[in-house]
Amino acid sequence: MATLYHKKEMTSGLRSYQAIKVKREKTIKEAENHYSLNKIHDEVMKDTVELAIKNIESEQGKIPAPFAFFLMGSAGRSEQSVWSDQDHGILFDGKDDLQPYFLKLGTEIMRGLEEVGYEKCDGKVMSSESRWCQSITSFEEQIIGWLDEATWQSLRHFGTFFDSRVLIGEETYLEELKQSAFSFIEENPHIYKRLVDNVDFVRKGIGIFGQLLPEQSGSHSGEIALKTTTFFPYVNALRLLSLLEHETVPQTIERFKVLEAKYSYLKEYQVDFEELLAFRFEYRKDAKTYDEVHYLPLSQLNKEDKQLLKYFMKKGYALFYDTKSYVEEACVKW
Repeated sequence: MATLYHKKEMTSGLRSYQAIKVKREKTIKEAENHYSLNKIHDEVMKDTVELAIKNIESEQGKIPAPFAFFLMGSAGRSEQSVWSDQDHGILFDGKDDLQPYFLKLGTEIMRGLEEVGYEKCDGKVMSSESRWCQSITSFEEQIIGWLDEATWQSLRHFGTFFDSRVLIGEETYLEELKQSAFSFIEENPHIYKRLVDNVDFVRKGIGIFGQLLPEQSGSHSGEIALKTTTFFPYVNALRLLSLLEHETVPQTIERFKVLEAKYSYLKEYQVDFEELLAFRFEYRKDAKTYDEVHYLPLSQLNKEDKQLLKYFMKKGYALFYDTKSYVEEACVKW
């Protein structure tokens, strides 16, 4: 007997995952810059989720409660490259016994997105998993539990959640949960120090002699790990400041904008980050796989661009350590 997903694979016309995949492949090639690229990702994922909802409702009946389907990770921050994996969740306003229905929806969404061209998340941060598909009440308890435990893993889960935005559904649900997290952290300010410690390791991409440090072995030998050496310092710094200032916007660029009124030093770094996004778009727009978008072969860079990449790294490190100092100073006051 064919599964629900396999039945849908056999449909034809625009209302099939295969049709959405074709649309994705065509429109991605038409993206002119980082921002238009991420709008395309949103449109494609919305089409996929809407089709998944129709598929599940045809098999399981109408959705039994108001809900929100939300994105996390690079999708939550609107920082996807041409390829992206899946990071998403579901919140529903109802009793916990409705979870099986929404897990079926989450599984259909996961399978649909995979068919369309978004790899499954290796860490299982997807609405097909019970951790990321819960009632509002249960999810709130889970978030408070993560913060109370304050281990490396629990705070990693929290950081993943915090970079989130609603794609389809009730936008207030995420806002309410983030406000609950702010309240708990305010009552337990020692957590700020733990949040800093959780992202304090910055992987260096520049050696002591000023040279770029590519991977030394494996399939990416001779390539720079863009994600960990260059992007993470900016992303982590702005997340920390957003937590400190109780700002709920997930996009790094928007975080710069809402925080620079208080932290004037952020303005120059915002320009650097925008240029870094443009740099990655130009160099990785022809990448063939999700894994490939996170690495940049040194052989592709001319002397000028190598200098530019080192500049982005140095500014990212400076931003992170400036921000770390601000947050730690705030911790001392408490």
